[in-house]
Amino acid sequence: MTAPVVIVGVTGSIAAYKAADLVSKLVKRGCEVHVVMTHGAQEFITPLTMQTLSKNAVVTSVFAGSHGWKPGHIDLADRAQLLLVAPATANIIAELAHGLAANPIGEIALATLAPVLIAPAMNGKMWAHAATQQNVALLKSRGMEFIGPEEGMLACGYEGLGRLWSVEDIVERAAQIIAARK
Repeated sequence: MTAPVVIVGVTGSIAAYKAADLVSKLVKRGCEVHVVMTHGAQEFITPLTMQTLSKNAVVTSVFAGSHGWKPGHIDLADRAQLLLVAPATANIIAELAHGLAANPIGEIALATLAPVLIAPAMNGKMWAHAATQQNVALLKSRGMEFIGPEEGMLACGYEGLGRLWSVEDIVERAAQIIAARK
């Protein structure tokens, strides 16, 4: 039996550091984890950290990696059993809603038939903004699932809705989605 392939998209949120724990827990659950990072994510956590935890090369560019003749992002999109974007910024949510492929997460999202689980993390005002809420509604209407955000103290100093959902609960929901596909 092969390990389920999970693509973890990490974006430029202060919560990016929690993606290291997320990747580690998915690997411990027996998943083959491939990390894809935006440039913003790399300002918060290094690809080397994610590579070490996932035991796989990290994709940081739309031009990175190929597997034989097939472009790397298409290979990952084809192999994925789940695309998990955590943390997901307002920007990546907007890009996904509008079908943009300016980064490897957007490319994989457009090319995969796997379920997509999005775990938002951002300032509460950004989460509540009408544009973000319209983008979330659009993605939900296309079958993408959201987990969170939750309420609490935010890195920006405000308290409210916008914190990344707990890593344990994200891992559990990811496992449920994978199990349902078998």
